[in-house]
Amino acid sequence: MLYITYLIEEFISVECNEEAGLISDLFTNYNKNIRPVQHPEDKVEVMIKMTLTNLISLNEKEETLTTNVWIEIQWSDYRLAWNSSDYYGIEIIRVPCKTVWLPDIVLENNIDGKFDVAYYANVLISSNGWMYWLPPAIYRSTCAIEITYFPFDYQNCTLVFRSQTYSANEVNLILAVGETGETIEWVDIDPEAFTENGEWAIVHRPARKLINARYSPDDLEYQEVFFNLIIQRKPLFYIINIILPCSLISSLVVLAYFLPAQAGGQKLTVSISVLLAQTVFLFLIAQKIPETSLSVPLIGKYLIFVMCVTTLIATNQIVVLNFSLRSPSTHTMSQTLKHVFLELVPNILRMRPLVGDSEVKAEVNGVRGRRRSSFGLMQRAEEYVLKQPRSEMMFDKQRERHGLTRSIANLYKSLAQAAPEIKQCVDACNFIAESTRQQNDIGSEMESWVLIGKMIDKVCFWAAILLFTVGTVGIFLSGHFNQVPEFPFPGQSKRYTPS
Repeated sequence: MLYITYLIEEFISVECNEEAGLISDLFTNYNKNIRPVQHPEDKVEVMIKMTLTNLISLNEKEETLTTNVWIEIQWSDYRLAWNSSDYYGIEIIRVPCKTVWLPDIVLENNIDGKFDVAYYANVLISSNGWMYWLPPAIYRSTCAIEITYFPFDYQNCTLVFRSQTYSANEVNLILAVGETGETIEWVDIDPEAFTENGEWAIVHRPARKLINARYSPDDLEYQEVFFNLIIQRKPLFYIINIILPCSLISSLVVLAYFLPAQAGGQKLTVSISVLLAQTVFLFLIAQKIPETSLSVPLIGKYLIFVMCVTTLIATNQIVVLNFSLRSPSTHTMSQTLKHVFLELVPNILRMRPLVGDSEVKAEVNGVRGRRRSSFGLMQRAEEYVLKQPRSEMMFDKQRERHGLTRSIANLYKSLAQAAPEIKQCVDACNFIAESTRQQNDIGSEMESWVLIGKMIDKVCFWAAILLFTVGTVGIFLSGHFNQVPEFPFPGQSKRYTPS
């Protein structure tokens, strides 16, 4: 047993010594500042692959995408090749990345000034000179936010990589090749290491190399590798916390129409309270989205819409209050206005007319018609009693009993000649009757103004319900149809996903 242990220790010691010797031999006269090519016109092919482990966040306000990735970079360095049989069968060695030549691949569209990786991992070197470097990185890159359909939007965020110091004539950037020989034209995701984001869902993740025709191969911007992340927002958070409360609060303003027409102060209090609540929601949205004037977010359009509806309702309530508090001393009611709002509008709303035809079109004995109601009948009886001269009321039944046919005027003259006091009493009664009739006419017209205000309330109530419903459904339905395209790039029918 001791002999076997001794052999293993000797084996490890020999292997370590051989690896140290191999590294010493490889890096003798090795210059990491020189490109690994035999001729100056040769190009170094560098393969790039990105593996996404976590989509950390997308800050719409700052238009910044934060991701946790692994950048896989491979190339060939003929100077670091060896014959494994000469070095105890060693096929792979690991050396610090600072000791070998690197292609200087950086994230071009970073936003925090950190172009490089987060951790400088070792480089794996195979016996044929193939270099494999897999450093981790947390990148904060720019991402132009399209807020037109917020919060039912999707974003196309791109991570752009290129060589910081080498042109296309010196280093040729290409996408990595898989084990089966296919080009990896997508951002790789390891299902075991990937953490799902609670706000965004990744729909497409294509990767491709782009050539900028505006530049020449000698320029650093000539070739770039793009890793796209087309992500769609999960809107449930905004539906529960913003859209639903805003819709419920905005719908309360319609209930103000159920208050009496004369209660204008209470109606305006409800409308202004709802308007203030909508303003609070508008401030919340403004804190979330970027300060751009290029487009208005969908939820912003909805808030502006409901605020306009609330303002119109408040204006309508002021108009209704103006109609409801009118009187004959300030306004004259035309028969056309009475016909439209007390007959025509109730018929359109499938309601019973609020006045009779004879009461609108004619006057009976110089007295204007009023609503037919029990209260109106009582007022008519009272008017009849007050209008009749007291002498006629005293002798009315006797005249019918004895067949007296004298006119009221003759009786009035006879009583006036016989007893002037009775004439004065009758004149006073007639004055009281006329005053009461005038007051009843005034009350009847004021009641008609109130009824007109109520009709305007009912018409505007149904108009507000229709406008609120159609506007809400129309605005959010346009967001529902804003879906991610089937293919990531317009005019192409390729999904750029693993087969």
